[in-house]
Amino acid sequence: MELVPWKSFRGVSPFRKEMDMFWNRIFAEKPTASIFNEDWVPAVDISETKNNFIVKAELPGLDAKDVTVSLSGDLLTIKGKKTNEEEEKDEHHHYVERYSGSFQRSFQLPASVKNDKVEAAFDKGVLKVTIPKVEEAEKQEIEIKVK
Repeated sequence: MELVPWKSFRGVSPFRKEMDMFWNRIFAEKPTASIFNEDWVPAVDISETKNNFIVKAELPGLDAKDVTVSLSGDLLTIKGKKTNEEEEKDEHHHYVERYSGSFQRSFQLPASVKNDKVEAAFDKGVLKVTIPKVEEAEKQEIEIKVK
């Protein structure tokens, strides 16, 4: 029986380097924004009930006057701007994670909606948009006439 020297997984090394670079990009200094782009993008939940679509957007630090909501057909758009606070004259930042600037999110809704019945409410930094669905036409049997 011969002794064979052990060799590390040399073929895995380039793959390991790629994975390390990938994780370093994800966990960069700007945790959420740097994954996708350098802009601030608020988190949004979209849910559906029997009669409505409900969109909730987290907008901490904003007021209702800083946000606009529009609906064109089945495309819902939420726009806004988060401004920086006044910087103190002798204040020097060592690390900044709070985002500021303009944002825009658009969502295509999967069904027809009642544009004139949309409601939006802003409470404790959360925007809630309730969008009523159009009632589906009732199924109707059609008589076939024989000639």
